[in-house]
Amino acid sequence: MTENRKNIRKNSFVQLAIGMAIIVLLNIIGSFAFYRLDLTAEKRYTLSPSTRKMLNELNDVVYFKVYLEGEFPAGFKRLRNETREMLNQFRAYSDKIEYEFIDPSSGNNKKETEALYNQLAQIGLNATDLRVKEKDGMTSKMIFPGAVVTYRDKEMPLDLLITQVGRPPAEVLNNSVQSLEFGLTNVIRKLTVQQKPKIAFIDGQGELSANYTASIESALSEYYTVEHVRINSQLSALTEHTPRGNDSTSFIIKNKYTAIIIAKPDSAFAKNEQDKFIIDQFIMRGGKVLWLIDAVNASMDSLQTQERSVVTTNDVNLDDMLFNYGVRLNSNLVVDMNSLPIPVVIDKKGNQKLIPWIFFPVLVPTSQHPIVRNLNAIKTEFVGNLDTLETPGIKKTILLSTSRYSRVLNTPVVVSLGFLYQQPDITQFNQPYQPVAALLEGEFVSLFLNRIPPELAEAPEIGFVGKSPKTEMIVVADGDIIKNQLQSGEKGPIPLPLGFDRYTNQQFGNKDFVLNAMNYLCDDSGLLSVRSRDVKLRTLDTARVDNEKLKWQLVNTIVPILLVLVFAVVQGYLRRRRYTKG
Repeated sequence: MTENRKNIRKNSFVQLAIGMAIIVLLNIIGSFAFYRLDLTAEKRYTLSPSTRKMLNELNDVVYFKVYLEGEFPAGFKRLRNETREMLNQFRAYSDKIEYEFIDPSSGNNKKETEALYNQLAQIGLNATDLRVKEKDGMTSKMIFPGAVVTYRDKEMPLDLLITQVGRPPAEVLNNSVQSLEFGLTNVIRKLTVQQKPKIAFIDGQGELSANYTASIESALSEYYTVEHVRINSQLSALTEHTPRGNDSTSFIIKNKYTAIIIAKPDSAFAKNEQDKFIIDQFIMRGGKVLWLIDAVNASMDSLQTQERSVVTTNDVNLDDMLFNYGVRLNSNLVVDMNSLPIPVVIDKKGNQKLIPWIFFPVLVPTSQHPIVRNLNAIKTEFVGNLDTLETPGIKKTILLSTSRYSRVLNTPVVVSLGFLYQQPDITQFNQPYQPVAALLEGEFVSLFLNRIPPELAEAPEIGFVGKSPKTEMIVVADGDIIKNQLQSGEKGPIPLPLGFDRYTNQQFGNKDFVLNAMNYLCDDSGLLSVRSRDVKLRTLDTARVDNEKLKWQLVNTIVPILLVLVFAVVQGYLRRRRYTKG
């Protein structure tokens, strides 16, 4: 029996030594090799390759001040915890990530707290007056669900809560959690980028003036070098011509810009086929285009002086070009019961009331494409629809559509303010989900293939290209999506943020849509694909929690204790049996 105990003791020491050796060995391996195992169904703790690459390439510290500390409802606690977890994941791949969580309401007095509130607002963080229904009633609190991010001498705000008109709070919070990786990596990219891609707004064809694109130009300048270009039949307007070596008759031709934006042109294109040719060849060399085209002439200006206006076709002479690439803009208006209200005078005293204007559809994105996924609703003005065509080698994706309660009016259309005072007949809005914006991807064939004389096609200074490499374009059947509103100022009109409606004081998703569209067209790193991540919200049944709260508290308290006692009794019994026989 003594010999048996010695063997047992010896085996125990051997097992302990082996276990300690394995632990030491794993630590040594872990110091040289990094590995994380994600067992979640949607891989929520696995960063995308583009994010890991960006983190590995950081040259200096990126510091996050996250203003999501304090007492607030469970949904915002989840957003806080998920933000901390995401930042910890970032730190696992880069020691250049640092952060702190701050309670903006923790000032020593009210004056100090209000001073911090004003400071955060000036930086650009949006405050949320939170009202949440709880068991004991409604709670209200001012919070700043965002962060201030610093890199070297640069500072930038980051909103962590994605505002979405008409979405329930639980869905908004879940979508905000889904977008965390994209939001954090996006702000890092904006702060650390050294050489920005060049993009250009095309001018000279009756496009929107700089006042109406000021807001989006400011937002785009965080990512790109933004310029304005007048083509004026100049071959070098969008391309660079470099002599090939010492041969002055041979040229290397490449695009000056990664992408161009054509924002609401008028009929001026009808006078100049050469400008169309230059844009076509820009595309054939891999250039990207965001087309924002009104197929009809319609505006509220004509209704300021008269009660009704006739809407006619706006012939911008781009139909053949877009048709060749795979899309057709239809000459019509789409009206929608889900629409933006406008102010209307309701009595002789001049009192006004906001009434939905069916000619201003509000588009709620439903596509899961990264450009529009989790995007806020988008406001439009006198929008048309489009059709995608069977074009070999071109993939089409519908990005934006109207609601299920929409209707198509073919031109000519009489638009009257009298519609505001009539209750729409829902049975007439029976043409649902009219497509408004489409993404085209693939290898495009030139509109001018076999249409220009051989001497021009073969001219070295032209360098005609008949088919593009793989590239993309986005076509939107509304030029006003990119147009910001103006308000009067002492020194002239002041541009309001794109997507902000001064009548309802609502912020719509127009700016984010245009930014996402340009990021998708210009981004080679695949950063925007991070938005495709789907993190499911697994909420508890609150009614069942209230009814069964005591039962599950007892189960979670007593069952583990009983299991330990049962294990101890069984283990003791087995040991007595074993050593009694010995």
